[in-house]
Amino acid sequence: MVIENKKMKQLFFILLLTFSCKIALACQCPLTTLDQKELQKYEIIFKGKIKAIKLDKEKSEAIFIVSELYKGMLADDFKIIFNDADVCKLELRVGDEWIVYTNYFQVDNAKLDFCSRSRKYIKNIKEDFFAETTGITYDEELRYLQENLGLHKLMKNNPNVVENRNIIPNNNQFIIVLICSMLGLIAFYWLFNRLFK
Repeated sequence: MVIENKKMKQLFFILLLTFSCKIALACQCPLTTLDQKELQKYEIIFKGKIKAIKLDKEKSEAIFIVSELYKGMLADDFKIIFNDADVCKLELRVGDEWIVYTNYFQVDNAKLDFCSRSRKYIKNIKEDFFAETTGITYDEELRYLQENLGLHKLMKNNPNVVENRNIIPNNNQFIIVLICSMLGLIAFYWLFNRLFK
C-alpha cells in the first residue's frame, strides 16, 4: 500500500510537471529582428490608441484611433479582432498606445496575433519587456518605421464599410418579395404557354 501511494505521488508529480512545462512554453514566440523582411510579413502597420474594447471571447474587438499609418489603407478608426479567451493574449486596455503589426482579417478589420511584433508603449523603459528581449525601444522602433516606411495618409471615410449589405428583411418585406416572385412566375408561365402552343 505504501509503494502504491509513493508511485501515485510520483506519477502525479510527473503529470503536474509536464502540464506546467506545456503552459510555460505555450506563450513563447520566436524572436525577430526589425528589418525589411519582417515588415513585409504584415499588410498593416500603424501607431494608435485604443478607443473602445468589446469583449466577446474569440470575437473580441478593439477600436483603435490611428495616429500614424506606416503601411496599409485605413481610416482614423480601425477595428482589430482578438481572442480574449486565449491563454496567450496581448493585454489591451482603453487609452493604451500601441504599435500594431497585423494582416487583414476581413475587408474592414484585422486580426491581432500574439506573436506579431505589436507592442504597447510603456513609459518606464526598465519595465518594457519587449525592449529587453529585442534590444530596441518603443521610440527607436517608431523612428525606424518613420524612416523606412514613411507616414501614409489616412482615408477620410472607410469605403469598405459593409454594414447594410446583408440585412434580413422584416416580415412585411418578406411577404411583398414573396408575392412579387409568385406573380412573376405566374406571368412567365402564362406567357410561355401562350407563345409556345
